[in-house]
Amino acid sequence: MTVKGIVLAGGTGTRLHPVTLSMSKQLVPVYNKPMIYYPLSVLMLAGIREILIVTTLEDITGFRRLLGDGGQWGLRLSYAIQSAPRGIADALIVGADHVDGEPVALVLGDNIFHGPGMSRLLRRAVAELTGAVLFGYPVADPQRYGIAEVDADGVLRGLVEKPAEPTSNLAVTGLYLYDGRAVDMALRLTPSARGELEITDLNRLYLELGEARVVNLGRGFAWLDAGTHESLLAASEYVRTLEERQGIRIACLEEIALRMGFISAADCYRLGEQLGRTAYGRYVMDVASAVQRAGLREVVR
Repeated sequence: MTVKGIVLAGGTGTRLHPVTLSMSKQLVPVYNKPMIYYPLSVLMLAGIREILIVTTLEDITGFRRLLGDGGQWGLRLSYAIQSAPRGIADALIVGADHVDGEPVALVLGDNIFHGPGMSRLLRRAVAELTGAVLFGYPVADPQRYGIAEVDADGVLRGLVEKPAEPTSNLAVTGLYLYDGRAVDMALRLTPSARGELEITDLNRLYLELGEARVVNLGRGFAWLDAGTHESLLAASEYVRTLEERQGIRIACLEEIALRMGFISAADCYRLGEQLGRTAYGRYVMDVASAVQRAGLREVVR
């Protein structure tokens, strides 16, 4: 099954002012790599290689400079402009030509996902995709999130935005899988009072058809939103701690591309060399050398 990818990297990043007065939020570093590497890595782990970056006119040059056409990672990246913040679901309409009636994975550019078996979980969800697949994560403060209401068997029964009296603590994260009807269904949505096309309204359309389900990421996974100063710092500390203790790199696009079979070990090594005398560059070269010696093609965690 061919699934297209979209990263929504638009908006004005007002919660991160003054940092984002001169640059996109998704270009701000989370520890040792740009924020956009993290959602890109999620799509790559799902096996998705055709990806659209939806951003603003002011920021598109920065993304092109950073990511290029994605060929260095075995990807096919393209770009589209969202002229104003019109909601998450609007990204599907902006990317209609890119999606071209195919299933699509939409991920928010400031969301970070990490956990054991992430690639297997995502590829299984893609392979079994019908309707809409949402990804839920248990939170301590469900009043702040869009919440998935599930019954005793875990079946999705309702979606509620920031409930005053929540009946569930399962927050809907910023990662969504949709079948080939997503764009047409997004075009049917009525803008909210803020003039935005709400992603919850799109998910409810699928739910009303009985074609929406939720995958509970649960224990062992981390879901972080790096959209505020506090959460950006927390995300950076999370990444730093894991990388230093385990000797790995989270959202290392070069390593993921290699282990997913998108590029060769020789290509990966050259990418590491181009990063100069940095710890990140040395890590990429070490991974490439180890894979070349062992002949491995193991999907990353």
